[in-house]
Amino acid sequence: MSSYPKGLATRQRLVESMLALIQLHGYHGTGLNTVLARSGAPKGSLYFHFPEGKTGLGVAAVGLAGDQFGQLVSEATTSAPSPGDVVDALIAELKDMLEASEYQAGCPVSSVALDAGSENEELRNACRRVYDAWVQAVSGYLSTLGLEEGRALPVATSMICLVEGSLILSRAHKSTQPLDSAAATLKTLLAVHGGAGA
Repeated sequence: MSSYPKGLATRQRLVESMLALIQLHGYHGTGLNTVLARSGAPKGSLYFHFPEGKTGLGVAAVGLAGDQFGQLVSEATTSAPSPGDVVDALIAELKDMLEASEYQAGCPVSSVALDAGSENEELRNACRRVYDAWVQAVSGYLSTLGLEEGRALPVATSMICLVEGSLILSRAHKSTQPLDSAAATLKTLLAVHGGAGA
C-alpha cells in the first residue's frame, strides 16, 4: 500500500514508470501511452500532474533518479568503514542493476542528456542539476577525507565521469568488467587524494 495520498500516489507511479522506461528505452523511445499503461494511471491524471506533458514528466523522472543515486551515495558514505568500501558498495549496486536488467537498464540521467539535452533546455537543466548534486555529494565526502574544496570538486567531477562512462561501456559489452576497472581507478583516486585507507 502506498504511503502517498491518492493524488500524489498517482503522480509517483507516473514518475516511477517514466524513470523505469527511460532506463530501458531512452527518453525518445518512451511514449506517454506506454507510461500510462505501466503506471495504470488514467490519461487525465498525467496532464493534471504534468501540464507540460512529456517534458514535465521527464524532468520529474530525472529528479527522482538523482534522488535515488544520491541516497545510495549518502548511505554508502555513512555506513562503509573505508573509502574503498564506499566504492565497492556503490559499484555493487550498479552491477546488480545492470545484471538484473540483462544490461538493458542504464543511467536514466545520461540517457536523457544524450537523447534530448541538446534540443530541450528544461531537460538539459534537469540533468545538469542532478549531476551537480552528485558531484557536490562526492566532493563533500572527499572533504571529509581531508581534501580541500578547491581540489575536491574537480576530483569528484572526474569520478562521476568515470562511473557514467563505465556504465555505458558495460552496457555495450554486456559485461561488468568496465565497472570493475572503474572501481579500481576510483580507489586509486581516493588513495592519491586523501583517502589513504582506500
